[in-house]
Parts: sequence; structure tokens; C-alpha cells
Amino acid sequence: EENQYIDNIITLIEKNGRPSIAKNILQLKDKFDTCVAVYPTFTTALILFLSNIPTRIGTAYRWYSFLFNKKIYEHRKFGNRHELEYNVRLLLQTGIDENVNEENVSFGLVPSKESEEKVRYDLREFGVNLDKPILIVHPGSGGSSIDLPVEKMKAVIKLLAQGGNQILITGTNSEKELCESFALNKKIFNTAGKYNLKELTALINQCDLMIANSTGPIHIAAALGKGVIGFYPKFAAASAKRWGPYTTKKKIFSPAIDCNNCTRNQCEKLNCMESISAEEVVETAQNILAKIASEKNGI
Repeated sequence: EENQYIDNIITLIEKNGRPSIAKNILQLKDKFDTCVAVYPTFTTALILFLSNIPTRIGTAYRWYSFLFNKKIYEHRKFGNRHELEYNVRLLLQTGIDENVNEENVSFGLVPSKESEEKVRYDLREFGVNLDKPILIVHPGSGGSSIDLPVEKMKAVIKLLAQGGNQILITGTNSEKELCESFALNKKIFNTAGKYNLKELTALINQCDLMIANSTGPIHIAAALGKGVIGFYPKFAAASAKRWGPYTTKKKIFSPAIDCNNCTRNQCEKLNCMESISAEEVVETAQNILAKIASEKNGI
């Protein structure tokens, strides 16, 4: 909603988690010239086909790819590119050859003034000094990757709190209890479940650094030009190379274990993410925050 490059959003109509083919065709049919399926399923590909959209762009390597009439022959499972780059390359079928990279990318995300004002008011009520660096820790995730272990994340927060940093914990309503366990003292503020997505975006825009697992908010922070520290396993399907924050202002921590042919099962069995050093994470964060503080103070 707050992306200046997007004119409208049409949400897939679903019932009990399953798309309604007829209702979705009704809202799409004969209204569009081109569609790009960046994350297709058979049902969504069928809906696009039956909606009489002349140009339908998608991957060539699914059994239902015959429903697309413009195809990109590129396998994603090997993770040789970032997901963003894979998606942009779909536009080659429209004649757009965009050499996107972390230096020139522009996400167009602009938080609303209303949300910004609400968040700033709340932060002042919390006792947060808006003139000093603000750190956000987002400990939860959607489960598509492997997270930094909870106790390791707590160790990171504890060390950062000892350094006198202003720390906000963010999360969804269902993560309230998890996030509350990270509020180790009165200087750490748990905001889980307090904000909708628009307000969370505004909150992230007030921060200087976000520490998070592989999850949506770290990409919001990157899109807003914030510093980010992320935790990613090594196996290709969830690696930082494919799913990491797309920004030059990032520091990625992956397992220190030197393994070959890494898989999710192997990563979980060996508890590889435990090998990430909390002290190294904290040192990196402190250096970033110290640099930001110096810039804010004109030093």
C-alpha cells in the first residue's frame, strides 16, 4: 500500500485457504494486457489463463507451464541468484532488460505520515530518545528458514542491553509471548502485536539497525535503507545469496561449521546455527551503532 510504484492491489479471493477460481477470474478477466507470475501455483496459473490475459509470463520448468505463453528458462532451486533478480529477469519477456543490483535498486517504499506520527508518539511514551540510535530485534519468523536459536538470540539482546542501547522487540500478535521473553529489562520494549503492517513499516523507518532472522521485516528495513544484521543457514534453498536482504548495508551471519552439500535436515540435525557467535554479532552491531551515533552528532 505504501509503495509509490504500485497503483493497485488485488488480493486473491480464497475460501478456507483455497483460491476460488470463478471469483478470481471475474475480478481479472479482460482487464489486463500482461501478467507476471513470480510465485505460481497450478491454480493461479489456471486463473490467469482463463482470465484472457494476452501475455502471461512465468517459469518454463513446472508441469503446468503450458499455461504461460511467455516463459523464462531458469531453475531457481540451485539458488544461483537472489530471488529479486530472478523475478526481475521475468521482465525480459516484456523487453525490459534491467541490470538490477544492490547498488542501484530502488524499492519505492514510503511510510505514511499518519503512521510515522503515531509511531513517534508511541516511542516518546516508551521513553525512547529519537535523537539517539534505535535498534530493532525481530526474533520470530515464518518458519521457511532456520532461525538463530532462541537462547542465542537472548544472549545477543542481553549483551546489547548491557551496552546501554535502545532496543525494541517486534513481532506478530501470535509472537507476543516469544517476544516478551526477550524483554530482559525495562529498557527493552516489546511491541509485538501492537502495530499493523503499515505502522510496523513506520516503526522500522525510525530505527537505525535491525537484527532479524530470514523474515519479511528484515526486507522492509533493507528497502528503507536501514542497516541490517541477518541470520541465514548455508543450504541453497534458504541461503542469504537467494533470500538475504537486498542492500549494501547488511551483515550476514551463517554457521561457522564447514560442511559440504548442506541440506535442511543436516543443518537441523547438527544444530549449525548454534555455531554463530553472539559476541561477534554484538560487536558488529555496536560498531554500526557507534558509527551512526557519530553521524547523528556530526562527528
